[in-house]
Amino acid sequence: MPKLTVENVGEFDVEPGKRLVLALTDDAQIDQLHACGGAGRCTTCRVEFIEGEPDKMTVAEKNTLEAREVTGCRLSCQILCDHDMTVRAISRLEGSGRADAGNRPNDEIEPQPVEWVEK
Repeated sequence: MPKLTVENVGEFDVEPGKRLVLALTDDAQIDQLHACGGAGRCTTCRVEFIEGEPDKMTVAEKNTLEAREVTGCRLSCQILCDHDMTVRAISRLEGSGRADAGNRPNDEIEPQPVEWVEK
């Protein structure tokens, strides 16, 4: 079972293949933002990797990060927990001024990844 470590929060065993955004909200119980509902469009679900950053990303994640000129972080809605990883949750509801974190993301990555590319 993959282990998710969230800096200053704790360590959590996560169901293999679970979306990182859901592991953060369900398992780590943090107020991770996901304003677009986990569709890889808004960049509010950003995390910084301390260890275990995946080598590949969905085309949706790559295109969104490039379009918004975001570097140094990844979109938790586009990552599967399939290995141990340590992250810093940098995009949280508290202090954001938003009314809520966003609609709950689906269990499956969306848009459905048709290909994975090198990060």
